Amino acid sequence: MAAAPTRPNYCSAPHVQPPRTARRIAVIGAGAAGLVAARELRREGHSVVVFERAGGVGGTWIYDAAVESDPLSVSPRRRVVHTSLYESLRTNLPRECMGFLDYPFLAREAEDGRDRRRFPGHGEVLRYLEDFARDFDLGRMIRFETEVSHVGMADDDSGGGGWTVRSRRADGDGEGEEETSEVYDGVVVCSGHYTAPRVAEIPGIDTWPGKQMHSHNYRVPEPFRDLVVVLIGGSASAVDISRDIAKVAKAVHVASRSAPPGTELKQPGYDNMWLRSMIESAHEDGTVVFEGGGSMLADVILHCTGYKYHFPFLETKGIVTVDDNRVGPLYKHIFPPLLAPWLSFIGLPWKVAPFPLFELQSKWVAGVLSGRMTLPTQQEMMDDVNAFYSELESSCCPQRYTHNLSNYQFDYNDWLSAACGCEFVEDWRRQMYVATSKNRVARPETYRDEWEDDHLVIQAHEDFLRQSKVHT
Repeated sequence: MAAAPTRPNYCSAPHVQPPRTARRIAVIGAGAAGLVAARELRREGHSVVVFERAGGVGGTWIYDAAVESDPLSVSPRRRVVHTSLYESLRTNLPRECMGFLDYPFLAREAEDGRDRRRFPGHGEVLRYLEDFARDFDLGRMIRFETEVSHVGMADDDSGGGGWTVRSRRADGDGEGEEETSEVYDGVVVCSGHYTAPRVAEIPGIDTWPGKQMHSHNYRVPEPFRDLVVVLIGGSASAVDISRDIAKVAKAVHVASRSAPPGTELKQPGYDNMWLRSMIESAHEDGTVVFEGGGSMLADVILHCTGYKYHFPFLETKGIVTVDDNRVGPLYKHIFPPLLAPWLSFIGLPWKVAPFPLFELQSKWVAGVLSGRMTLPTQQEMMDDVNAFYSELESSCCPQRYTHNLSNYQFDYNDWLSAACGCEFVEDWRRQMYVATSKNRVARPETYRDEWEDDHLVIQAHEDFLRQSKVHT
């Protein structure tokens, strides 16, 4: 395998051509999306302020052992914990295809304390984002420990008259200082979507005596020792957490909507884990009944059921709504046609390789805001959105899957690349993503440590070396 190259000095890379107009832009959030948005906006010549309620960069990649007071995270009075990371989490994509397009996620061989695995733990991803922020000098644009309480149109109903951003910087007691109000030309929302949980509706759950919680509040398996756990879900977090808990639990039953009624399959490699059909009902004697038959006494129901898009700070007079987890109407998952380009969203798509997608979205937003790139008319954008919704409906795709790009994320990336006038995403990323997805299903226990795509890794390293020569 080719040796990993040293990281090139991307700060010296030539910037795009000068913009026609520089704007004052507010970015909400300093996670991966907010960081790359800030970089691309600055590259385009805009003046940028990033609002981040945490004390550092990284967003959801900042691990916090604390959990919320409400284990289901539905109480409006709870203290909100932003992260949903569990202690054992490792990436489910290899680092080569995770990294930003011009800032590869390399294993830092010469540095102590770094996680050099190809599928590293969450701490290494945070270190990568911290490296990115440092190497591109993004910290001076970020207001840490500052929470945005309100974003709204300042003067008119188009957003073209500016956007009012009200924020509050937390003091040492967490009570908050006096609110600050400022006006920006535009706002880019990069606040993530892993904080407001979705919870499954279960008939009879109100009288069921066991404990319920959402995976948002899962950190370690020890609290589940010797318990019978029913875990709802079939996504990556459900796969990881069920196996984590099975190490200590008496039994783990994974209830999946995709499993046919009556399913009861023992999972290979485990004496205490079964795949079951979805929960049909819960009862006051502690029983959980599954669709198609079968029941048991359970101690815990753990909802690994995903998250809702939630923008409590955003006021658009009803122009942008969240309906059954569809944020809309949005042109290409980014621009509300009636408010474009002054309001945009980065990072809404899911089931994707996120960081490269965030980067391409950010390049497009930055170029459109400067006037170097142009959008279609409002009517043309609305027509495109409606055609997209009609296509989803005709294919029987649930509305809540509007931003699920699993089947066409690379076509979407190519569209963005063409719109921005930059090179298409390398084909090895696509091949690596597909190969990993297949391995994740076929070998959930071993895919992170055993693989057959070394030829793609070699191609990735060759591309990194080529980029290094171009940018130094």
